[in-house]
Amino acid sequence: MDPDKLPSDLHVKAMDKFLILHADHEQNASTSTVRISGSSLANPLTCIASGIATLWGPLHGGANQECLSMLDEIDVPENIPKYIEMAKDKNSTFRISGFGHRVYKNYDPWAKVMQDICHQLLEESGVEEMKKFESNVQGMGSSDKR
Repeated sequence: MDPDKLPSDLHVKAMDKFLILHADHEQNASTSTVRISGSSLANPLTCIASGIATLWGPLHGGANQECLSMLDEIDVPENIPKYIEMAKDKNSTFRISGFGHRVYKNYDPWAKVMQDICHQLLEESGVEEMKKFESNVQGMGSSDKR
């Protein structure tokens, strides 16, 4: 993003939603980090900074980037079945990411909110093919019950 350009209203709305969802997503890593830091009566800004640093990790807030990297790796819709099979293979290191938190067995309610705002961002950015691609991955992954 151009540092001289202000973010769109949609980007601001998305960041607000993403940060609220991360903070409200049960007792997650970043929330725990802020609470533990705060319990030492540290400066509130440093406590928040510690929570933001925790969001950076690929297993927490960085999972969003992991999802985009996964979609790049899959590359074309024709590869989706192969990657679904790889994800089910216990000997494979490939994992499907970005479609909800693992504590939810059927569907992550926060994932729907994130998906809706991500689709809006993709439309605004002119990258609608990524939206269709993501929907194909999700559809094939959720319809496969093995």
